[in-house]
Amino acid sequence: MSLFHPVNLVCPTCQAAVSMMSVGSVNADRRPDFRDSILGDSFQDVTCEACSESFRLQPQFNYLDAGRGQWIAAMPSGRLRAHLEVEDEVSALFADSYGPKAPKAAQSVGQDLDVRVTFGWPAVREKILLREHYMDDIIVEMMKLHILRSVPSAPIAEGVELRCVQVGEDAMVFVWLETFTEKPIEEISGPRAVYKSIEANPEGWAKTRARLENGAFVDIQKLYMGEGRPAA
Repeated sequence: MSLFHPVNLVCPTCQAAVSMMSVGSVNADRRPDFRDSILGDSFQDVTCEACSESFRLQPQFNYLDAGRGQWIAAMPSGRLRAHLEVEDEVSALFADSYGPKAPKAAQSVGQDLDVRVTFGWPAVREKILLREHYMDDIIVEMMKLHILRSVPSAPIAEGVELRCVQVGEDAMVFVWLETFTEKPIEEISGPRAVYKSIEANPEGWAKTRARLENGAFVDIQKLYMGEGRPAA
């Protein structure tokens, strides 16, 4: 079941009061249209009746797609720096919902789910997009590292991230964008052959993969955000 609750907001343009239904959980198996809306960058959009300005509520919900083996705790971008704390919160939540503390029926669902934490809309959209194309998100993060090593310069900075926004038969499109505004900065095309070469070389990427999958926050951003979580 997908759950919503009413929230009162302030329009960022005219400061008028705006009411909307905020999502707390999304069940994409029952409501695939919600998955489509996330992929279409329209989910949780709201329009101010006073000035007609449209804006988007930051994500804070749990996303379940049991058919695709995916469970995501989608968090606001502002919580990124607290990713280790968020991972602990999410681990406890998943344990209660689908893990060892859950009813047996829920545990049977949970054993086939990949657990992820994301921050901001571009990140959760990316995870859903990659699963739509049967791609390993950890390999895609390693592909991003390969891209960073291959280009002469990259706009790496706090509040800027690299996201896969399109998957084609021969190439994948990545975009550098501002995390909070989602404003694109620069577009990069990466051949899918790079993905396949990383996939075919598990030993060469083993240490990097171990760091990326150590925790539910599977994202290259954590590799340059302090010491991180101790090795599992």
